[in-house]
Amino acid sequence: MTAMRADQKELVERYLRGETDVVPPRDAASIVLLRDGAAGPEVYLLRRRPTMAFAAGMHVYPGGSVDPRDREAAAHWAGPPPAAWAAAFSCDTELATELVAAAVRETFEESGVLLAARADGTPVTDTTGEDWERDRLALIAGELALADFLEARGLVLRADLLRAWAHWITPEWQTRRFDTRFFLAALPAGQRTRDVGGEADRVAWLPVAEAFEGFRDGSLTMMNATAATLRDLTAHPDVASAMAAPRRIRPILGRPVLTDGRLDYLYDGDDGPVGLAELVEPLGARPSGG
Repeated sequence: MTAMRADQKELVERYLRGETDVVPPRDAASIVLLRDGAAGPEVYLLRRRPTMAFAAGMHVYPGGSVDPRDREAAAHWAGPPPAAWAAAFSCDTELATELVAAAVRETFEESGVLLAARADGTPVTDTTGEDWERDRLALIAGELALADFLEARGLVLRADLLRAWAHWITPEWQTRRFDTRFFLAALPAGQRTRDVGGEADRVAWLPVAEAFEGFRDGSLTMMNATAATLRDLTAHPDVASAMAAPRRIRPILGRPVLTDGRLDYLYDGDDGPVGLAELVEPLGARPSGG
């Protein structure tokens, strides 16, 4: 369970009494960026600044809300078509296009890593030049749409570098809510992450097992969705294994339970409701709810 501030406790209590107008969640996408390390897969995590309105102080993956213009990236696309992603995430093809494009755009904005290639198939490598930085900042500011960025540079979005992984929805009592689809992607050869996003006060590559243990011992604060993703990744010895793993993706929405000022969540599992402990316990120890 998690101790709550007084204002959070009041919000949860009002929700449980049926006094809250539930805020519709915004569609969002996030990429779990991976690379192979000496101790197994490593994951790229950003710690959001304590002043951020959502998930302040939390360790997260690159990601953010869908921009309606993201759908225009379908004209600059390589790899599985939007229909394949729509089937994976149980949504329509327009939203699937936006989700894939948003994941690629947000990852470039927040890490400097671009999952794209030139029209002849040559992958993008170094993105550290001043011209790349100007475009990255223009994307963040909304002055440049992803499709226009790709077209101007003669690039295509590499949907084939992504892997659909999970679907989490922010609990209904919260005032800022996101309907987030999570993807996996391996760090492309020749590229490197950079601390460029502005929303984070720390970025790091950590072994997946170490990051998950940090959640369990309280040294790394993160949302349940982030922790559950790490938990699932601990089953894989390398990035290729994770990228090839079969996944059954369904929306996961936690129902709050408040006990003596402490918060826990129940999730719908295959055999009925399970708590957070069951959801993020290491694989093989308990049944998983997600």
